[in-house]
Amino acid sequence: MDYISIAEAAEKWGITRRRVQVLCNEGRIPGLTKFGKAWAIPKNAEKPADARKIKKH
Repeated sequence: MDYISIAEAAEKWGITRRRVQVLCNEGRIPGLTKFGKAWAIPKNAEKPADARKIKKH
């Protein structure tokens, strides 16, 4: 499996690197792996839905 860095994921998803770090720390990215202090994000991972937004029905 190919992996991308936090910076690459941030650019791909159009969000900040800090936001990607938060998503990693919360375990919200499927297939996420940690090697020492570095996160490895699967290249084909989808951007998680923003849980901060309230959905109206």
